[in-house]
Amino acid sequence: MNLGELAANLLQKQRSTPDLIADALREAIIQGIFAEEQSLRQDEIAKQFGVSRIPVREALRQLEAEGLVKFYNNRGAVVSGLSPSEAQEICEIRIVLESMAIKFAIPNLEEVDIEKAQSILDATVRETNIAMLGKLNWEFHSTLYAPGKRSRLLNMINNLHISTERYVRLQMTRMNYLERSQKEHYLLLDACRNKNTSTAVKLLKRHINSAGKELIAYLEKTV
Repeated sequence: MNLGELAANLLQKQRSTPDLIADALREAIIQGIFAEEQSLRQDEIAKQFGVSRIPVREALRQLEAEGLVKFYNNRGAVVSGLSPSEAQEICEIRIVLESMAIKFAIPNLEEVDIEKAQSILDATVRETNIAMLGKLNWEFHSTLYAPGKRSRLLNMINNLHISTERYVRLQMTRMNYLERSQKEHYLLLDACRNKNTSTAVKLLKRHINSAGKELIAYLEKTV
């Protein structure tokens, strides 16, 4: 799939043009259609979508806020890369924010939330599309966090997941990573089902830290 096909699919949805363009560009970056440090020429993107440069610029600013795009005075917008130190920082922030999110959520978790999270994990076992695995990973975590009713906190966590999703997809293809991640997810779900907040926080911290170490090791080999 290329950017034109992503654009055609997303433009069928009833959303604002900048949001639709941002969705297509985000997916193109996550899928690796655009490489790290690749220039994102606004005129070329506008031509692909059949729009002016104004909604393209707004879309790129959205992606800048998510950490996927950087602006340079002499180059314009480029796809952001991720250094090992940045990955470490993201991991540290995730541990703090997601620990808060699960603490807020567990008292409000209902059986329907547990069942939804369970169905997501079951779907993950059957899924073979790497792109869908990243989405299912976020759906699982957000399902457990949403009952905490902290929308700004959830948005902050989502942005951190977006910043690393393209790398997480690579990790998913590595031997045993997905299997280990799934085991950790099931343990976390059991702790949430039993309303055991301290165990859930401990498991979540270990899960994020483990994934972070994998990501940092990968980035250290590629820089």
